[in-house]
Amino acid sequence: MALKEPVWGADPCILPKARKSAEEIAGTREAHLRDGAAMVEFLAWLDREAPKGTLTEIDVVRALEGFRRATNALKDISFDTICGAGPNGAIVHYRVTEETNRAVTPGELLLVDSGGQYVDGTTDITRTVAIGEVGDEERTCFTRVLKGMIAISRVRWPAGLAGRDLDPLARAALWSAGQDYGHGTGHGVGVYLSVHEGPQRISRISEVPLEPGMMLSNEPGYYREGAFGIRIENLVIVREAAPMGDGAPQLDFETVTFAPIDRRLVDVEELSRSERVWLNAYHADVLEKLGSRVSDDARVWLEAACAPL
Repeated sequence: MALKEPVWGADPCILPKARKSAEEIAGTREAHLRDGAAMVEFLAWLDREAPKGTLTEIDVVRALEGFRRATNALKDISFDTICGAGPNGAIVHYRVTEETNRAVTPGELLLVDSGGQYVDGTTDITRTVAIGEVGDEERTCFTRVLKGMIAISRVRWPAGLAGRDLDPLARAALWSAGQDYGHGTGHGVGVYLSVHEGPQRISRISEVPLEPGMMLSNEPGYYREGAFGIRIENLVIVREAAPMGDGAPQLDFETVTFAPIDRRLVDVEELSRSERVWLNAYHADVLEKLGSRVSDDARVWLEAACAPL
């Protein structure tokens, strides 16, 4: 019998898998609230302990995993936690080892990129925090990154566009200052599956149209070699936007990650009024959704961390 030539084509399972069902989205929302409460406990602890100058990167990684395990729902971490203090934060895919373990030093930035795998969802969140007082340059760069993250959070677009069409929005504030970052703005995320899942992305090379139900990260950054790294990351889900204008189908994002963004690093004068409104509304949501899920001490910290600008 003659051998047949294989016919190559796209995997028919990939797109349906990327478009999350209503049940998967509901589970994802709950997983992120659970994980967000663990993050608040961690950030409150970090704010108390880090300024003492006694912590190392490994101490921080172990503490964060401990707060997630305390939920009694964690199945595993989503990936090896990235925890970069000072110049280590500028190494995009840094993984701390006993040899590289650095002290968490007052006066520096600390970048923590982490996530949890739960039966009902997968999380991936990055927060960059100030350890004590940091310089004006760090605050200026942080604010530019924040402006990019807010731009992606707020955008609505005509159905049919791909991730490459949205990617420049996250970079515009950095580009205006001659800065950029060398990674994509967002990757697809699974539900109790791979934390990196395709085919959807927000990047210069992504040609896959974004569709309702797709989940992605929103994580612009900025990295200055030998000095500091900045990244802010929430997960978002594509959804149909309310009709307006000529009535053509439009899409926007639902943010499902809830945890405070370090207000101490925000140069308020560099934010537009609409950007300040978004950040204040986001923090109000964080407090409303997580306030009843955390300890009394963490609640006090959370109220201060979510105060309006």
